[in-house]
This record gives sequence, structure tokens and C-alpha cells, in this order.
Amino acid sequence: MHLHFLDPYRPRQSLLHALDPRVKFIFTLAFVLTMALLPIGAWPVYVLMLTLSLSITVLSELGLTYVLKRSLLAIPFVLAAVPLLFTVPGPALLTIPIGSLSLTITATGLERLLSIMFKSWVSVQVAIVFAAVTPFPDMLLAMRAVKIPRLLVSLFGLMWRYMFVMVDEAIRLMRARAARSGAVDRPGVKSGGPIVWRAKVTGGMAGNLFIRSIDRGERIYDAMAARGYDGEVRAFPLPPISSASWIVLLSGLSLLIALLLFALLFWA
Repeated sequence: MHLHFLDPYRPRQSLLHALDPRVKFIFTLAFVLTMALLPIGAWPVYVLMLTLSLSITVLSELGLTYVLKRSLLAIPFVLAAVPLLFTVPGPALLTIPIGSLSLTITATGLERLLSIMFKSWVSVQVAIVFAAVTPFPDMLLAMRAVKIPRLLVSLFGLMWRYMFVMVDEAIRLMRARAARSGAVDRPGVKSGGPIVWRAKVTGGMAGNLFIRSIDRGERIYDAMAARGYDGEVRAFPLPPISSASWIVLLSGLSLLIALLLFALLFWA
């Protein structure tokens, strides 16, 4: 059951939901690594990787709209690569005069920027599908199964749980503010004070949220320690990977390796 609006997991009856979480975790890492290693400008292979990503989305039964809309969140972070337009040498496409200086957009820089954006966008699609078809506790078990350090897995788990703690505290603060605020019924008249006053109130709420989150986190940790917590979240071990899951994993990895070798052979 979906318990919190922050939880990306979406329960379905799809094949991907039933797949072993270790297989999904390994394939997701392999997919992202393959996208990162693909050479710049290997557009036919990019299209094949996008086709594979969309096929995975269809198998997940999440809906293309759900995944594609959320994958656009990667675009603002890719804007950090915009300077490549002007710093990578190559044939000039456009010169932008800025006073006594000028910026020249090169074809090589544009190709590199578009490649980075496309690769990041497709990688985020697969990551979104993985998060939506795998409960977070199963993700942690999959990380432990592939020998990721215990401390790192514990940090992931605690960070995830304390994010919900902070959101719950923020909701309480917003509810308290709404209960103590008056509303003006007259049209065109806004309640509250000027922008400076609103900024002070917002800053105070942010500080209060930080203090309350730390205090609640300490209480939670004390409760965990009183119940025997020693840095290890114990759970029943996952069953052995079935033969069908092994076939799916090996087939997926073989396909990724073949696409990567094809791209390196013709575009490296």
C-alpha cells in the first residue's frame, strides 16, 4: 500500500514488480554506467537505449506519462554543462557579441551538450522506474546482497527515514501557522504583512523546523538504541535468485555490453 506522498514506490502486478530486487538493482546500475560510457555523438545507439528504456517503462505498467514527466527533473541539473557550448573547440555555429567580448557556440560543444542531456534524461528514466517498482527496504537488501558497505547502506536507510521525519515536522508547522493566521474575505486584500515580515517568519519557521527535526531524530535514535540497534538493520535474507531471474539479468547485461561495444567500435 502507498503510505506517503514522498514514497516513489507504485504497487502494480507487473513483471518488473515481481522481479528479484537484486536483478533490478544490478541492471539499473549497469544501464546508467553504459549510458555514461557511450561516446559522444553515438546517436543511433542513444535511440536504441531510449527504446530499451521505454520498453522497460511499458513492462512496469507505470505509464509513459508518469515516467517521462518525472524524468524532466534531470534537465535543470544538466544546465551546468552549458559552458561546453563555448569552451569546446570546433567549427563555429554562432557568435554572440557581449560588449567588447564575444561568445562562440561551436558544433562540437553543441553536440557534447546535447549528448550529455540525452544520456542523463534516459538514465533518469530507468532510475525512476527502478524506484517505482521496488520498495525501499528491498533496495537496501539488494545493496547489501551486492556487497555495498554496511555503513553506506545504513546511511541510505537513515537518510530516507529522516526525510519523512522532516516532512512530517514541516506539515505540523504549516498546520500550526494556518491555525494561528487570520484570513481576509475582501477581494484584492492579502492577509499578512509585507515581504520583509514574511521573510522573517519563513526564516523563523525554517530554523524551528531544523531544531525540531534534530530533537525528534535524537528521540527516535534513543528509542532505536533502547531496542538494541547497533548500526545494522536486520531482516530476513533474500531467497536465492531464481533461474528465470538469472536469465533476465544475463540477457540484459549482454544486451548492454553489445550496445556499448558497438558504439565504441564505430564512434570512439
